Amino acid sequence: QVQLVESGGGLVQAGGSLRLSCAASGRTFSTYDMGWFRQAPGKEREFVAAIRRSGGTTYYADSVKGRFTISRDNAKNTVYLQMTSLKPEDTAVYSCAADPQARYMHRTDEYTYWGQGTQVTVSS
Repeated sequence: QVQLVESGGGLVQAGGSLRLSCAASGRTFSTYDMGWFRQAPGKEREFVAAIRRSGGTTYYADSVKGRFTISRDNAKNTVYLQMTSLKPEDTAVYSCAADPQARYMHRTDEYTYWGQGTQVTVSS
């Protein structure tokens, strides 16, 4: 069982930056693949970024590639999403997700555990 708690969301102007954190409970965080997803009002949840348990492999949605960076600190049981050059279309609730072995890391149904999410609002 893993519990995930996101933090770091807020209101930022276009072009600004935010860093989201996702803190995980338990002693086996390093054995979980981790992902970040987002959901805007009236839209389906979509993939943002993911990182393998070792931290050696990362994946990004085309819409955020070059602007967002996912990383993890297994000693702190935390995964991060550094977001730069934010755009109004990045406005959404951002959630982190965990799974012992996510095969297709861009798919929401690959993840067993989900956090409650943190709101990110980018003003124009």
